[in-house]
Amino acid sequence: MAYTVRFGGKDGTKISLREADDLIAVRTRLGPSIGRSVRTRAVARALGETERIAHFPEVGVEVLRVRAPRSKRRTRDRIRRSLKKETGIAFAGRVLQLGRSPDPVLYTENLFVKFDARLNAQGVKRVLRRFHLKPKRRLKQARNAWFVGAKEGIGFDIFRLYERLLALPEVELCHPELVRRVARRRAFPQQWHLHKTRVKGRVINAHANVESAWRLSKGKGVVIAVIDDGVDVDHEEFSSRRKIVAPRDVTGRRNDARPVFSGILQSDDHGTACAGVACADGRFGASGVAPGARLMPIRLNSGLGSMNEADAFVWAADHGADVISCSWGPPDGDWWDPQDPLHKEVAPIPDSTRLAIDYAMTRGRGGKGCTVIWAAGNGDESVDNDGYASYPPVIAVAATNDRNKRSVYSDYGKAVWCAFPSDDAGPPEPRTPGIWTTDRSGAQGYNPGRLSGNAAAPGDRDGDYANDFGGTSSACPGVAGVVALMLEENPALTPPEVKDLLRRCARKIDRAGGRYKNGRSPFYGWGRLDARRAVELARAAKPARKASRKKTARKKPRRRPRR
Repeated sequence: MAYTVRFGGKDGTKISLREADDLIAVRTRLGPSIGRSVRTRAVARALGETERIAHFPEVGVEVLRVRAPRSKRRTRDRIRRSLKKETGIAFAGRVLQLGRSPDPVLYTENLFVKFDARLNAQGVKRVLRRFHLKPKRRLKQARNAWFVGAKEGIGFDIFRLYERLLALPEVELCHPELVRRVARRRAFPQQWHLHKTRVKGRVINAHANVESAWRLSKGKGVVIAVIDDGVDVDHEEFSSRRKIVAPRDVTGRRNDARPVFSGILQSDDHGTACAGVACADGRFGASGVAPGARLMPIRLNSGLGSMNEADAFVWAADHGADVISCSWGPPDGDWWDPQDPLHKEVAPIPDSTRLAIDYAMTRGRGGKGCTVIWAAGNGDESVDNDGYASYPPVIAVAATNDRNKRSVYSDYGKAVWCAFPSDDAGPPEPRTPGIWTTDRSGAQGYNPGRLSGNAAAPGDRDGDYANDFGGTSSACPGVAGVVALMLEENPALTPPEVKDLLRRCARKIDRAGGRYKNGRSPFYGWGRLDARRAVELARAAKPARKASRKKTARKKPRRRPRR
């Protein structure tokens, strides 16, 4: 069975979804573990024919894959029937897939609806009553935008319902809430990205001229929102006075962005590393690009396309963010496998998220707008297929290596705006492990530390820093840090002005292999950023002060101050 959804309204981008023959979405009644909810041996044996491939903790759903070599659909349906008999199982449903991607796509019983701005409150209520929809909340990112729920148990009929709503003249945008796996923009293979230095006895000169920029600006007072998984806000490099601003967990709906353990398929390590690249204090073991900037950690551990995703941008805009860094997006194809079908997958941005980004870029910073930075991706594929990173108002960032060349995994295309140093996988063999940044304190995180018995710990001996972070995940917050340096120097800059100054400050590298045309490369955009030059350009762009009017009348004598 095939289903279609349009993002962008009646004539918008259409995506095709198909029912997965071998996947089951399961939600328990009492807790996250399916095994603990099963009471009969027959069902336990049936679960033995599956493997868990994904966990969506924000909706309490685990996705199982049937291991049957043949008759997958028949086996799937048999296991679903068994699970439905268990009192501890609330739901055992079917799963969708997008195009040729093997990744699961969950559909919820919720819809995003944007009515015509001229439709009054009574008209909205009339439509909702007609289609038996329950208003969950009104959304701030657009006028007359709503998050609504359909009747429980509607199943795949949610797609028919969405089509009927979108066909109404009073409805501008509508789509079901579709949730996918989020890909963190990290490629797996001392702060050389900030300045010329030595690593393992080798001189590395492939930096973004950040240390020189610090003579002019350190980003003091600028707020960088890092939308990612959990951030270790107790880390020593985030401990300066008033460093943390408005922390939020939009998945857990609480004002605490600390990492949360939610199973072996969900680590909360990525956000701490990204935040460190952007704005670590630089007082103990690692400096961010903008060490004087403040950090707004926003924990988003929800599926791609969820309403929580949109809420993250609204929170950032409403609570004082100046720059927003996003090192995540649709799953990438394996960069080393040119035949991976994910390389050709098109992943449009949902209207709910797009409007939330628009809200941040127009309503944030008191109306000047937040600058949004996005990691281009790590699939060695076209970023133009990624509706998030290629959304025109945002800044898509590619990755360069320690040899002043493109990182082999870095996505390319028309949407790439600029590049920033990160790790690489070779060949040739990289001269550094990657980017040195903050890690979750102690044995948790990427670096367990030597004190845990790991003789080859990737970072410091205590496990507070990692030396092998990378991917466009690292390049993205690096650019966010550069923007913070610019905004301290010139707070009046708007997002389009920031974007243009980044274009002008970028340096052309790899002229032989960069395929530059009219000054722009599909691999590097306008080039690798020069942070010092970016701050200088921001300073030069300051509006001139209005000259005081010259008076032609006779000068009055100065008043002598009273002592």
